[in-house]
Amino acid sequence: MARKPAVSADPDAAAKSTKLFVLDTNVLMHDPTSVYRFEEHDVFLPIMTLEELDDHKKGMSEIARNARQVTRTLDAIVNSVDDAIDQGIALYGPSRQLASGRLFLQTEAISSELPAGLPTAKVDNQILAVVIHLQRRHPERPVILVSKDINMRIKARTLGLQAQDYFNDKVLEDTDLLYTGMRELTPAFWDDCGQGMESAKKEARTVYRLRGPVCSQLLVNQFLFQEGERPLRAIVRQVSGTTAEIETLIDYTHAKNGVWGITARNREQNFALNLLMNPEIDFVTLLGQAGTGKTLLTLAAGLTQVLESRRYSEIIMTRVTVPVGEDIGFLPGTEEEKMGPWMGALEDNLEVLNKSDETAGDWGRAATSDLLRNRIRIKSLNFMRGRTFLSKFLIIDEAQNLTPKQMKTLITRAGPGTKVICLGNIAQIDTPYLTEGSSGLTYVVDRFKGWQHAGHITLQRGERSRLADHAAEVL
Repeated sequence: MARKPAVSADPDAAAKSTKLFVLDTNVLMHDPTSVYRFEEHDVFLPIMTLEELDDHKKGMSEIARNARQVTRTLDAIVNSVDDAIDQGIALYGPSRQLASGRLFLQTEAISSELPAGLPTAKVDNQILAVVIHLQRRHPERPVILVSKDINMRIKARTLGLQAQDYFNDKVLEDTDLLYTGMRELTPAFWDDCGQGMESAKKEARTVYRLRGPVCSQLLVNQFLFQEGERPLRAIVRQVSGTTAEIETLIDYTHAKNGVWGITARNREQNFALNLLMNPEIDFVTLLGQAGTGKTLLTLAAGLTQVLESRRYSEIIMTRVTVPVGEDIGFLPGTEEEKMGPWMGALEDNLEVLNKSDETAGDWGRAATSDLLRNRIRIKSLNFMRGRTFLSKFLIIDEAQNLTPKQMKTLITRAGPGTKVICLGNIAQIDTPYLTEGSSGLTYVVDRFKGWQHAGHITLQRGERSRLADHAAEVL
């Protein structure tokens, strides 16, 4: 249902009941459509914001592309009216009924009213002067600065101004609520759903059909587990109303089910391998702190399905080269050689996988190492746009440093037969203006949960060494 614009007999009274948001430049460059995200409230853009957009519009980085998109959006808004723009421009039409407020552009010179200690030549301080001016001009309505810059918000608060982060891009306010991909079953679950349970054999696994009100809370490809005398490890295959179908898992903790010589060391690793080795799962996300085995498990599963079962033609591995968005440089060599310094984790894990066969000997390991490297391609994110990958095993490492828009660009590269795996630790974000709640990895975990061809698991136990585990706890 389309939202209708608020209509009032007294326009001034309507304005007093809404807020006036002053946008910092980094908000516009972070989300080019942010001017449409404030619903019935008004938006104000200082002239220095436009100046900064102009300074950042050149180049091929993500920031430059966003700056150009913001400029085009503002051009469309300004051209939507023929009258003078000093009274504001209604956003209802240009936003396609998404926003019902007005956009105000700074159309007059504003004298600086800052404390003597703040230099007026700095852009941030000029924007703060605009907020002070608007607050004095409109004492009857809240004037709020919106910025992704923490220091900018702190300075605004010290001057007695209202300041907020830009929340519209956040998937979750509290990352503790992020979907973990698994659920522990309690005895009460079987009391609710165990009545009239049906079971059947499917190859080496057992399928159970459950009925009960709790079944409607389950998600497809969510893992279920129960500890005790008769432990259960299962995955939800179907959910329809109050009926659910669950299936027991392949036990990858057992040596007979080893993947390239690797066995799962804990429950979450077992769940992860069930996702990575399932041909019906096209998209897998693995979260976890350093040392939980994300890269090792993924490479082992990829090599097995490329070299043994030949399900995929090759492995493609990519990651964000932090500092983010910059060119990988004019270093000599091929694209893979330029990406080499960023791929230390790949080399470390390949060394572990190459040593998994103890009977091979030095010559055998050298031959295997060459074979593995011939089937693994290292690509830069900078050249992904416009490509299509067919029957590839695509690994996106350090995915927590991607924005939702970058994540969409990468995942949509997948052609028929391609499997995409995103690895990351949302506690280690290096990209400016990204947080745990707004990371592209958090975004896809939340958006893909419950889809029948996607799966997620949060790895919780470190398996590197007793030293690494103790350091993670005490440091």
